[in-house]
Amino acid sequence: MWRILDIAQPGRTLSLEREAVKVSTDGAEIARIPIRDVAALLVHGRGTMLTLNLADALATAGAPVVLCGANHAASSVLLPVAGHFEHAGRLHAQAAASLPMRKRLWAELVREKVRAQAGALGGGVGADAARLAKLAQSVRSGDPQNIEAQAARLYWPRLMGADFRRDREAEGPNAALNYGYAVLRAAMSRQVVASGLSPALGLHHRSRLNPFQLVDDLMEPFRPLVDRTVADAPERFGEALTPEAKATLASVVDLPLEADEGLIPATRAMERLCASLCAVFQGEGKRLWRPRSWRAARHGAFDFSGDAPGGGGADA
Repeated sequence: MWRILDIAQPGRTLSLEREAVKVSTDGAEIARIPIRDVAALLVHGRGTMLTLNLADALATAGAPVVLCGANHAASSVLLPVAGHFEHAGRLHAQAAASLPMRKRLWAELVREKVRAQAGALGGGVGADAARLAKLAQSVRSGDPQNIEAQAARLYWPRLMGADFRRDREAEGPNAALNYGYAVLRAAMSRQVVASGLSPALGLHHRSRLNPFQLVDDLMEPFRPLVDRTVADAPERFGEALTPEAKATLASVVDLPLEADEGLIPATRAMERLCASLCAVFQGEGKRLWRPRSWRAARHGAFDFSGDAPGGGGADA
């Protein structure tokens, strides 16, 4: 199982040693993780040094390097230039996508995000979840009614409490959300590049200052997995993010989602979503892939509100 490697402590040195990430401090080795096991490298610790040999090896393996700011949000993502044998063809098809197609695809993503929010509130059980499910059905091409914002106004108070305000610069639960979203962004970046798509050509996100527009589009339906993780254990996500809290958030990419063939991890769901987008761009498909349910990750037999499942992250 892939691992999210988080470098949180200051003064670490990261280098390549026998096809592994070697983590050292003051010249002494403290950890070694095989590159084949690294899904992404997150760097929080101030003064961290990363060798060019390691950066090149991670790029070759398709593992993104995510640099995070003091608020635990991603400030930079380093990705390989090309990651798929059909890269050029898929890139041309992506760039040629018409505005009506992009609007239709964005509506599908918004619809799935609202469905996932309903799942986070109880999978359609209860009045609030039912209202979200109904809102999801009303999303139209391009989301002209801004159903995404309407759903958010209902969703956040019900999930996190009436006093909660989403603030990227705040501590506590907001910092935990930032970190969890950085994990999702890293995992989705890997899948976008591996599928031969450009992260810079988005469907809805079109800012010239954002080189990861498509990543931010595609990760939207997965955000409620992080939201529910934080809401399930507020005592774990206090003013400072502990190694245990980060490990819980890093494990979000391994949460099972219900697909036609059974339960698959969220990373596999991201891969399926990217593959379906490629098919639409190339005229080989009409709709984006979606799980049968977003609820399996949190409810019923799969309740990860307690200890994080194994294989998630490492905090060095």
